[in-house]
Amino acid sequence: MTTLTPQKPAIPQPGGDVTPAPEPRPAAPESRPAAPESRPAPEPGPAQDPAWRELVDAVREAGQYPTRSEAESVTRVVLSALGGHVVGDERVDLARALPEEAARVVASQIPATRSLTAAEFVDSVAARIEGATPATARWDVSSVLSVLPSLVGDELVTRILDQLPPGYALLFGRAELTPAA
Repeated sequence: MTTLTPQKPAIPQPGGDVTPAPEPRPAAPESRPAAPESRPAPEPGPAQDPAWRELVDAVREAGQYPTRSEAESVTRVVLSALGGHVVGDERVDLARALPEEAARVVASQIPATRSLTAAEFVDSVAARIEGATPATARWDVSSVLSVLPSLVGDELVTRILDQLPPGYALLFGRAELTPAA
């Protein structure tokens, strides 16, 4: 005699044998409710990090971007480009001063082999943003870099500018003063 359990109904087979039904497939994870105590707390990602959100919101406001997503994309591209051109203690200090996600973007870049002029830097950003022109890339770069002084401090921005070729100060929202000859 075959014993059946409610979880495994039998399937009659030719010849009179009965085999248990295959295990039902579990529901997709997103449709299956989970007990709150069995689910680990979500890792704070960039969208949940309040400091990252504040940075993206500041960029969105400075650049007047229509969506948060667009501001976040521009922020990542510009910080990524900057991360390759800031080196040494300034790079370490910049990463420490930025929100965790922004610090990762900066620190993950391989240092550039040669310094780019400010115009070349803007052109390199334009090449990374689909449909960007030098004019729109300059807007994007300035929208991101001009919010950094209030976030990381003027002293660090001054040290970063001292490391970069002339022309970057305007991108950070500062006047570029040159000493009299």
